[in-house]
Amino acid sequence: MINLFYSFKSALKYYVNGGVVLIIATILALIVANTGLSEAYFSLWNLPVSVNIGDFNLLQHGGHDMTLMQFINDALMAIFFFAVGLEIKREILVGELSSPKQALLPIIAACGGMIVPVLLFILFAGNEDIMRGMAIPMATDIAFSLGILSMFGKRVPISLKVFLIALAVVDDIGGVAVIALFYSKHLALEYLLYSALLFVIILLGAKKGINSTIFYTVMGVLVWYMFLNSGIHPTIAGVLVAFCIPARPGLKTGKYITRIQKNISKFPVSEDQKDDHVYILKKEQIELLKSVESASDLVISPLQKLEDTLNPIVNYFIIPVFAFANAGISLEGMQVSDLFAGVSIAVLMGLVAGKFLGILSFSYLAAKLKLVTIPSEISWSALAGVALLGGIGFTVSIFIANLSYGDLPDIGTALLTDAKLGILSGSLIAGVLGYLVLNLFLPKNPLKRQMNIERNRHKNDE
Repeated sequence: MINLFYSFKSALKYYVNGGVVLIIATILALIVANTGLSEAYFSLWNLPVSVNIGDFNLLQHGGHDMTLMQFINDALMAIFFFAVGLEIKREILVGELSSPKQALLPIIAACGGMIVPVLLFILFAGNEDIMRGMAIPMATDIAFSLGILSMFGKRVPISLKVFLIALAVVDDIGGVAVIALFYSKHLALEYLLYSALLFVIILLGAKKGINSTIFYTVMGVLVWYMFLNSGIHPTIAGVLVAFCIPARPGLKTGKYITRIQKNISKFPVSEDQKDDHVYILKKEQIELLKSVESASDLVISPLQKLEDTLNPIVNYFIIPVFAFANAGISLEGMQVSDLFAGVSIAVLMGLVAGKFLGILSFSYLAAKLKLVTIPSEISWSALAGVALLGGIGFTVSIFIANLSYGDLPDIGTALLTDAKLGILSGSLIAGVLGYLVLNLFLPKNPLKRQMNIERNRHKNDE
């Protein structure tokens, strides 16, 4: 069974792109929402869900059980943001954001990619209710954008891919900050105090060298419940808990290798052991192997262990489920003109024009002011293509749209539908334009281009 799981996981990793699964889920949602199954589709998300331990319901707040839609948006997406938090922490510690020199370009570009879309949204927004969603076009969907970039294979310079990843991570930080600051409700001090106590326990556990992922998982669930009832959006709990997960392994690599060598030297070797011979291990041998196994667990930090475990779950289950639940909008009665009015056009312009102009112009200004150096293998044309891919908002954009309009009485449903229409259309246009620009300007022969870069570099050195 374990081998089957790892075979399936490997097949997903190497043969199926997470962005492809996301596209399939989105298309299915649109089809189901506009066929005879639409009534069942929309009523499904209002079903109550609960996780009961005696009289206690983990999925209850304000005296009401969660609906299936709330469970997906508030519970499953908390796991998504937990994974985002782990990625952010890793990038800050040892990744592309660990060096100020490396991080400055994507940070500046991401700032432009958040500021300009918001300004364009405000420009096209018609009234105060629409203005609640000004943060919708700030996000970049890393699964979609990287999925499109990966279609070009070796034509993509490593530094360009790194730039997009770092840009998306900084975008995520901006999105988390917006959710925390602007989408929290009336705060319940009692639950905030309980969550603060839980954070102290988590930090003490990390300081004392607790390496158990079960410990951090249980504590994370408890913190999520406290946030759910505190008035702070529960997905923020995922990010904050992720920042507390220790990145240091319980056992250093050198000690790990020494322990393995010591145990192997004690392991008796039988010369008459055959491949087709049933060989029963002795108790001492089993203990030695268990020691090696436990050492292997300790040499991987809880942060990396959790990130590796959650990546396939998030990419191939949580995000597609979120897309299937939230991307289904009824097109009945809609006209093409609806896309060019109200919140739809504000979101579309923010994603397509705002992201492109913000990322590219801020990068250009930073280079001209000599704040950053653009890597020699990245052309401005290719950077423009990536700037367009930055306009694929989708997952986090839909999430922020739900927070912006989901609880508005009377007009909330209509605004949310129009916002989703703008997100889907804008992300599609940005993705197609980004693909066309990159296909046109990425080097057809990357090896030859690299040789030319090296030759020019040597000439400059001379």
